Amino acid sequence: MLFLGIDIGSSSVKLSLLDGDTGRRIASSQYPDGELAIQSRAPGWAEQDPQVWWDSVVKGARVLVAKVDPQRIGGVGISYQMHGLVVVDRKNEPVRPAIIWCDSRAVNCGEQAFRDLGEDFCFRHLRNSPGNFTAAKLRWVQLHEPEVFARIHKAMLPGDYVAMRLSGEATTTASGLSEGTLWDFETRSVAEELLQHWQIDSSLVPTVVPGVGLQGAVSGTAAAELGLRAGTPIAYRFGDQPNNAFSLKVLEPGEVATTAGTSGVIYGVTDQRAVDPDSRVNTFLHVTDSVEAPRNGVLMCVNGTGRSYSWLRQLLENGTEGRGGSYEHLNRLAASVPVGSEGLIFHPFGNGAERIFQNRNLGAQLLGLDLNRHGLAHVARATQEGIVFALNRGFEVLKSLTGTCRIVRAGNGNMFRSEVFRDAFANTTGAVLEMFATDGAEGAARGAALGVGHFGSPAEALDGLERIAVVEPEPDLADRYARAYRQWSDRLPI
Repeated sequence: MLFLGIDIGSSSVKLSLLDGDTGRRIASSQYPDGELAIQSRAPGWAEQDPQVWWDSVVKGARVLVAKVDPQRIGGVGISYQMHGLVVVDRKNEPVRPAIIWCDSRAVNCGEQAFRDLGEDFCFRHLRNSPGNFTAAKLRWVQLHEPEVFARIHKAMLPGDYVAMRLSGEATTTASGLSEGTLWDFETRSVAEELLQHWQIDSSLVPTVVPGVGLQGAVSGTAAAELGLRAGTPIAYRFGDQPNNAFSLKVLEPGEVATTAGTSGVIYGVTDQRAVDPDSRVNTFLHVTDSVEAPRNGVLMCVNGTGRSYSWLRQLLENGTEGRGGSYEHLNRLAASVPVGSEGLIFHPFGNGAERIFQNRNLGAQLLGLDLNRHGLAHVARATQEGIVFALNRGFEVLKSLTGTCRIVRAGNGNMFRSEVFRDAFANTTGAVLEMFATDGAEGAARGAALGVGHFGSPAEALDGLERIAVVEPEPDLADRYARAYRQWSDRLPI
């Protein structure tokens, strides 16, 4: 039995086929070859066309499914970029571009609701301020695009949209609603009071289905497009960070995962009612949550991690007409410079409002630039170190809520492919970094196998996970990174 995992990122769409009998990935694909475009029609805005996601799903699935008998594919799982808003009409057609996770336009909407409803209500029922999440983005559309709002039949997250294209039916999940502050943790139902406060009809929220379990089936129309068998179960759906943690076997309280794609995240699991009164980190329902054994994921996010490095790569590629603009080249340059980048400091905050700074948009900046000493290698190193230091800033808050975190797990992708980045992460955070050969698409495929009952438990679904490296802090390096981190922190513009 095979299982298909789909991971909808803001940079690309990745797909994996998992052999359920061996627990091994047998094929993968990624579209497009470059990076998906993000439109910014005004400062702080970030939008994408949902149809582009679907087109990439179709192309990637056709490549994979053509290699096997579609009858062998026993389930589909979906992972997706969190916090976005997709709104469709009664024909299930988007009525505007998707407002994605790093879009900052709705900050004021969320903060006003936080003041109106009160901190106690929001933290008790939503576990977060409405902040800049999906619900606040829907409120922004209501206020600023009333003609568009009047056409909305359903409001969804990006993964809900892809599931709808697969099945033809609009549905959502409790975990998805929790990441959009559309879930009431106390009543374990849709956050009716928040919606009533904004005079938004709760009928805009799709039917809630299990995150793990039967959610629907691939329609004949979608099957013809993708090459799948009509009726193939859709059996798993989670945002990219809960799914990343699941894919790394981060299932129980005290376990921690990290990723550094377009954004960077450290995500810890807890069984406690974890709330940050300053809303620098956020709490959502984890993959393993249940009524009997509640499990929350506490998430800290830095928007501009891989986005910062891709910006640097694009500058290099444009300046050399494509002759040196690779991440591998940048990584080699970064490794030639000592810890601390010889005084050059980079703050990677140029990709929207940052939650760890209470939704302020600080902008990215290079500090301490010496034109006689610093070159591209220093900029590459300072960028990687600045990203790690930003992650550590949020990690300190997360640890205060979830306890000591001695081991952090990561997939072998994106920024973690760089040895400089791995060493900087372990020696700055003081955590042992365990690296695994997996990614979000493979995690979604394992989740699909779990959802149809091929595996009996989350732990069993992850038995085939391969650990490929361990990076431990080294006292001398840790001291040098601690000095560099203090200098970086001292220059923060807050």
